[in-house]
Amino acid sequence: MLKIGPLQLDSPLILAPLAGYSDLPFRLLCREYGAGLVVSEMISCHGMVYQQPNTLAMLATVPAERPLSIQLFGADPMVMGQAAALLNKFHPDLIDINMGCPVRKVTKRGAGSALMKTPALARQIIEAVVRESDVPVTVKTRIGIDQKTMTAVKFAQMAEDSGAAAVTIHGRTWAQGFTGLADWQAIAEVKKAVSIPVIGNGDIDDYQTAQQRLDEAGCDGVMIGRGALGNPWAFSASGRPATLEGLLPGVRRHLELMAEHLPTDRMLGAIKNQIGRYFKELPHSSQYRKLVCACSDFATLRQEIDALGQQGTLKIEDLR
Repeated sequence: MLKIGPLQLDSPLILAPLAGYSDLPFRLLCREYGAGLVVSEMISCHGMVYQQPNTLAMLATVPAERPLSIQLFGADPMVMGQAAALLNKFHPDLIDINMGCPVRKVTKRGAGSALMKTPALARQIIEAVVRESDVPVTVKTRIGIDQKTMTAVKFAQMAEDSGAAAVTIHGRTWAQGFTGLADWQAIAEVKKAVSIPVIGNGDIDDYQTAQQRLDEAGCDGVMIGRGALGNPWAFSASGRPATLEGLLPGVRRHLELMAEHLPTDRMLGAIKNQIGRYFKELPHSSQYRKLVCACSDFATLRQEIDALGQQGTLKIEDLR
């Protein structure tokens, strides 16, 4: 099993940090379905240092989701170190540094994937966070800037030299964003080049593919991101149910966790976005999603989902 510093995971399958999605209810759900580790949404180092309410709200946690990694992003070594020191009060099991996000609002400030262009600055950031953190520090990055500038091996070696306890490599370049296919051979090359654990990421949406990637790339763990949306079964050998009846227990459990941990009246749009994803591969999936989107409040959404379960398999004309 995957071990990061003193932390021993019960599964090498990890939920990736997903902005707007990997909130507390979703992390809890994925843990229940078999994820060995969950990672928070990206936390701004500046938001942390200035104690911004929206940032602090994303740090909500409960014992049932542990182990938990909190992911920081930023491009200022001093502020990143200060943020890590403040995170100690929240007692994460790991702190992860985002050096792979390709989104422009992150990279234009020199953070995320942009740090692959400035390895000296990246080193300073890792060293600052390691110095201030009470727990192991990991780094998430990509295989390179573009196909002509594949930096993953040297970058991972630098991260190890700077004190990182593990690295996660997304198998796409910064230029690719989320398009094209992940290059798992490049991830395998990183595994051969460092002695710390290497976690691979990219194009995994089920347990069997995860196991195959573990074997093929020789990596220590696998991170599942977009493939887990509407699909917590990605962490379970049983796999995603093929029928509405099979899916509904997972949907209802997700709604239950949302009701317990979210301000559902203020987050209805985000909630419907998450719930609608469960139906994407079913026959007439668009009709199920329309049903979800038409709900005017959270209570109605739960009622409609319960009604689907009571009615069993529906004919398309039964859907409003």
